[in-house]
Amino acid sequence: MWLITNFGNKVTIYSSDDQIDVASIILAGGKGTRLHPLTQTRCKPDVLFGGRYRLIDIPISSSINSNINNIFVISQYLSSHLNQHIKETYSLSVHTKTKITALTPEEKTDIQTWYNGTADAVRKNLEHILEIDAKYYLILSGDHLYSMDLRRLLRFADAKDADLTIASIPICKEEASRMGLLKINSESYISDFFEKPTDEKVLERFKMPKELSHGSFFSKDQEDSYLASMGIYVFKRKVLVDLLEQVQGDDFGHDIIPHFVGKQGKTAAYIYNGYWEDIGTISSYYRASMELLSQEIGLNFYNDAKPIYSQIVNLPCPLITDTVVRNSIICDGSIIKGKEIINSMIGLRAYILEGSIIKDSIIMGNPHYMHEKGDLPTEVGHFTVGQNCYIEKAIIDEGAQIGHNVRLVNSENIDHLDCEHICIRDGIIIVKAGAKIPDHTTLDSLAA
Repeated sequence: MWLITNFGNKVTIYSSDDQIDVASIILAGGKGTRLHPLTQTRCKPDVLFGGRYRLIDIPISSSINSNINNIFVISQYLSSHLNQHIKETYSLSVHTKTKITALTPEEKTDIQTWYNGTADAVRKNLEHILEIDAKYYLILSGDHLYSMDLRRLLRFADAKDADLTIASIPICKEEASRMGLLKINSESYISDFFEKPTDEKVLERFKMPKELSHGSFFSKDQEDSYLASMGIYVFKRKVLVDLLEQVQGDDFGHDIIPHFVGKQGKTAAYIYNGYWEDIGTISSYYRASMELLSQEIGLNFYNDAKPIYSQIVNLPCPLITDTVVRNSIICDGSIIKGKEIINSMIGLRAYILEGSIIKDSIIMGNPHYMHEKGDLPTEVGHFTVGQNCYIEKAIIDEGAQIGHNVRLVNSENIDHLDCEHICIRDGIIIVKAGAKIPDHTTLDSLAA
């Protein structure tokens, strides 16, 4: 089996017979301030996605699918539920070859050692990480979506004999100021790096030369092309250790990478042209969720060869009665009696009553049925969305309950709003986790 990489006019062939000696390190410590209020009660990698998954399941599943058997997950904020999810999901017999180690800030006597950034988190856990005698360490983010075959990245790094390899993606000028940009030569080696440039002179310097931007990775219709870091790094063992010991900075993108690139060692760029999304804001989360419904550009969950793992739940198939459902995903355990479900994501154990219309929305569902032991979930008061509601372009977080005759529509195109149980971010309505919205509530009355 061979890996063929086409870059510009150059075709390089790499043997892929041998397994690369690697351990992955997943950084799951993000506080997720811009994803608030979805991160009000959980850390960002613990946010539900795709109906039944959590964001952390994507990098862990990608590592497992790439035959990486040693995985470290470094978490910090509100990490207890995340670590419990990992334990319950990945300790089953199907994952017997995989060792996942959850690392959190250590408590020492009367102080707790918090992480100050991505590099600092790895630095403070080197003692545990270096117990695995790997040739390479693969750094991943706990809140990115992608369908990358990590084995291709690792074989590229090994073939290039790079001390540091950065996974990168082609972007346009409009995206360049919010990402770390790479400058490369015809051999894919990186000569310069700049984190989130805004100065026009810097942007001009990092624009891909015409002779390099005509490869199969870049759009022919795009006038200005740039190459951006995906926040995925492959370090040789000694290089990672030396950098973390010698460079005092706390962040890979701001401190470690700029210190190394173009100054010492060999740094290569692996160019990826598949789907990738950084779930950093409510709008990016909503967009990525809606893309799952189109199955054209979003993350593909329907692939036996690259399964996305999640917690096994013993739930019945969804029950749908007298409801028109179009272009939607309905998860297990749901009871749907509403009038219409259009272009929406309905999570586990959701219960939607008669006459309600859900459009362009995400209903996260419930961690358990909302009823007492021995009762049926159809008993009065145990619903997610009540009767005769109209909900459009909204995210209903886990465990929330919408009363009867509630109308949640952003008819005034409000961009930002904060109320006790409901808020708006980027024009998207969000009902907070566990909130109870009274009967006859309208968004107009809250915004008045």
